[in-house]
Formats: sequence, C-alpha cells, structure tokens
Amino acid sequence: MTKVAVVILNWNGKHFLEKFLPSVVEYSQGDGFEVWVADNGSTDASLNYIEQTFPQVKVIRFDQNYGFTGGYNKALSQIQATYYVLLNSDIEVTHRWIEPIVGYMDVHTDVAAAMPKLLSYNEKNKFEYAGAAGGFLDKLGFPFCRGRLLNVIEEDHGQYNEISEVFWATGACMFVRSDLFHQLGGLDLDFFAHMEEIDLCWRLKNRGFRIMYIPDSVVYHVGGGTLPNNNPRKLFLNYRNNLYLLYKNLPQGSFRSILFLRMILDGASSVMYLLQGKFSFFMAVPKAHFAFYATLGKFKRKRTENNKLRTVNHHLQVFKRSIIYSFFIRKKRKFSDLNPIGWRLK
Repeated sequence: MTKVAVVILNWNGKHFLEKFLPSVVEYSQGDGFEVWVADNGSTDASLNYIEQTFPQVKVIRFDQNYGFTGGYNKALSQIQATYYVLLNSDIEVTHRWIEPIVGYMDVHTDVAAAMPKLLSYNEKNKFEYAGAAGGFLDKLGFPFCRGRLLNVIEEDHGQYNEISEVFWATGACMFVRSDLFHQLGGLDLDFFAHMEEIDLCWRLKNRGFRIMYIPDSVVYHVGGGTLPNNNPRKLFLNYRNNLYLLYKNLPQGSFRSILFLRMILDGASSVMYLLQGKFSFFMAVPKAHFAFYATLGKFKRKRTENNKLRTVNHHLQVFKRSIIYSFFIRKKRKFSDLNPIGWRLK
C-alpha cells in the first residue's frame, strides 16, 4: 500500500496548478509517495494540463463541485495510503516537506494529524492567515493561530520553531492518518467548506489523539484562492460552520452557555456590518444562524454520536479567555502576549 498520498482538490484552478504543481511533483518523489489531483467538475483546461505535463500524477474526475468536504471524502474513499496529505492547489512546497511530519507520526502513534509551518507565498517572511504555526480556539470557539491573531499576522523570526501540540491543523496542508480519517467518517459534508478541518481535529482530540505542528516542514500558501476574504458567502459559511462546530463538539457542561454568548456576539457583529453600510455582510450573519437552527435535529444526532465516543472533555490548547476581548480591549497582538494569561501549554 502507498505510504503517503498527496491529494490536491482542484476546481477551475489551472493557473494554480501551472504555478505550484511542479514543486509538489518535484519534492514528493520518495519511496511510497504518490501525488493525486481530485477534480471537482472543472470547466477550464486543468485536466488537459495535468495529462500533458505530469502524466505521473493520478487524477480522479468528479461530475460536479462537491465542495471541500465532499470532494475530499469522495476522493479519499478511492485512495489507499497510510497517510493522506490534504493540500491546497495554491501552495508551494519545499525540499523534504513530507519526511519530517511522516517521520514524527511514524514514531508517535497517538498523533492523528499534523501540519507544517505555513508561510505566505506573497510575503515569505510572514506567516499565512489560514494556519500559520498551528491553530487554537478560545473559550467561545473563535479560531486563531500562533503567528496570527484575528487579522494581525506576525513575521517569522523562528519564534515558533519547536514541535508543538496544537488544537487544529490547517486544511490547506494537513497530514492525517487514513485509518482514523475513515473511522471518523471523514470531513463533515454539512460544512461544505471552511472550519471542516477544525471539526475533524476536535473530534480526533475528543477521542484522545494529538494534533501536531512540525516546523521542520515549510510550505508557502497564497490563500483566498476560491473565495476571497471579503466575500459574503465566505462570511456566511464561517458563521454557520462555527455554530456547527460548537454544537457538535463542546462538552455537555458548557455548550449551552457558550452558544448563548455566541448568539449575542454574532448579533453585535452583524450590527457593526450594518453601520458600515455592508448590507450583504449584515444579512450573512442572521442567514447563518437560521441555517444552523434549521439543522438542529441532524446535528443533535451528530452530537449524541460524538459524545458516545468522547474520552476527553478539556484540552490545554483551548485559550481560557476570549480572544476578542484580549485583542480589542487588552490590545494583545501576538500569540506570545497571551501566554500565560489564559492558559499553560505545558
């Protein structure tokens, strides 16, 4: 069986494939390594480019766009490997980007998923928004990263060059054990896109597995390749999926109070968009909440199933305060500013 399958999900991304697939092919040639492209019903010339330029790359064709979650679930159900690497098409990889992570996971069998150091392709001295040096959550379920608090991104000075346990690994470049991926049912299809990797990591952590950041592996990410950050659709997905995330995975003793507080905070942010004259953004927030309420029955069943398999309720990688309060009121701008005020990671 293949040891490592690097799987790129593509949708009309020929320009990214032309730019970044060469580095993936060049630096993914170890024994037992394979590169796959799963195509989500592209209508550009993506597939022609792959077939003509990189015939060694294996291709899976879908008849339509199944989103990030559906595309990867369908693709990975057809690929046999010990480790899957979910890799965005807009990432430039570097020499020996696979070996440090796979080597660590080979030795540490309690590590279910891991990620490399994620730097910006356009500003290579800075971390990249989508994952930076590993993902965390605050007590209200807001995600942030080492190297990126809200919209403030740090330069990389080697300050996060230690192997560390994190709460979530970015879906832009995630290494995951294939057996655990399938045991947990893969990515949650109801998310479609955004925060589905946090949900997967949270489910894994609730079952006692660890998620790691391995900085000896470095990749460069463009970011925002499918939906730009100023897109109301992306805002809708982020708000809705964050509610999905909390309802599915929070322990019994805290989820009601946290969901109530999130409703208040989300309402306040919606009003801010209205005051700024961003009506489509204002509407995205209540639409997200109504979409969440409409699926409560389904997610109650998911929550019940998750709780049956839960072995861990509390995680050190959850910041015990509000990242919003720390950022706007206490003026904390770097991850290092948060420690030890809200947690101790060791």
